[in-house]
Amino acid sequence: MEEQKVRETAILVGLAADIMDEAERSTDESMDELEALVQTAGGSVNGRILQNKKTPDPRTFIGEGKVQELKELIEAEECDLAVFDNELSPSQTRALEDDLGVHVIDRAQLILDIFAQRARTREGRLQVELAQYKYMLPRLTGMWTHLVRQTASGGSSPIGTRGPGETQLETDRRHIRRKIQKLEEELSDVRRVRDTQRRKREKNNIAVVALVGYTNAGKSTLLNRLTDSDIPANDRLFDTLDTTTRRLLLAPGQEVLLSDTVGFIRKLPHHLIEAFKATLEELKYADVLLHVIDVSNPEYELQAEVVRRLIDELGASSTPVIDVYNKADACPVPSMIPRGDTAVAISAKTGEGTDVLTEKIAEILGRGKKRVSLKIPYSDAGLADLLHSQAEITELEYREDCIQVEAVIKPELWGRVRAYASGDDEE
Repeated sequence: MEEQKVRETAILVGLAADIMDEAERSTDESMDELEALVQTAGGSVNGRILQNKKTPDPRTFIGEGKVQELKELIEAEECDLAVFDNELSPSQTRALEDDLGVHVIDRAQLILDIFAQRARTREGRLQVELAQYKYMLPRLTGMWTHLVRQTASGGSSPIGTRGPGETQLETDRRHIRRKIQKLEEELSDVRRVRDTQRRKREKNNIAVVALVGYTNAGKSTLLNRLTDSDIPANDRLFDTLDTTTRRLLLAPGQEVLLSDTVGFIRKLPHHLIEAFKATLEELKYADVLLHVIDVSNPEYELQAEVVRRLIDELGASSTPVIDVYNKADACPVPSMIPRGDTAVAISAKTGEGTDVLTEKIAEILGRGKKRVSLKIPYSDAGLADLLHSQAEITELEYREDCIQVEAVIKPELWGRVRAYASGDDEE
């Protein structure tokens, strides 16, 4: 019989200091989210401490008195782990572990651990590994208590070998810097492949619609609903790390690519954003962003703002966005859900409102475009090839005297095809 894995038990710790930016302060809501993260990582939570203070303590972050209270709670609950909602410095982590006698991690490290569990593709694993090494580099000092200089004997320095040498710490730093450089080179290759794929899509005139949103907002469920796919969509944080793309038929002859992306979260580690830019930079090349918002969550406005800030940071602020208020069937006050030209209320679970959403996508993609009926003489058959690469052809028929084409074209093509258009197309 297979031995059941023992779940680690944790105490959660948060600090709301007056000197902190509001987004960095711990609240009951951010602590609830931290508990969900611990459960996602495979642990359980036996208690929490939320400290209010003017400034963080330089040594222990929460202050000596609170550390003693935390130590007593850890011993009483027999916990293995203290998880901090705020980012700790390497020296604070070391001091807390010395005082508490248990492993101490912060929110950033917890999220990195979850990403490491969830990454499936080679690209996803590369990105997570890069983020972990960048997180680890400034924290190496605390990981090594043996700062003995390396010698031939491997122990303390014998007579005649003392002097300039290379500490284990310095060796590890060099090793990690080499690993970071290698991973960045491999991710650069990934970017080149993505550039090639992007140019091919542009040449074939295929529009890209990208799903973005807070983690667990329902992006994968929506992708499944719109494309009749069966991608696993579970009610848990960071269920999707590796980008998934499917074809979506908006109307006859109008097909787009719909891409799911990793979910965002407040206090997302900077190293993760940097590492995942190879994937997330696709957002700024998308034709439309669907910002999926879990409107059943009491904090949906705050979550939406977190996503909007990250969209700006990733350079996609000029991309058209449709706010997709998902889980409308579970919203306590449906009349409060915003609706408009760039906002729609839906339920990805039931399908409610998704027809309105696809209409809005088609409308945005069709802005400035023109539907034309053309009779192209065989003497100018090359124009049909041009339309194949730069327009959306809905019908094409080779007749005796001409090539009959029904297409949707961009404004810049009108001058080139105008001579072959029917009178109804003239405006």
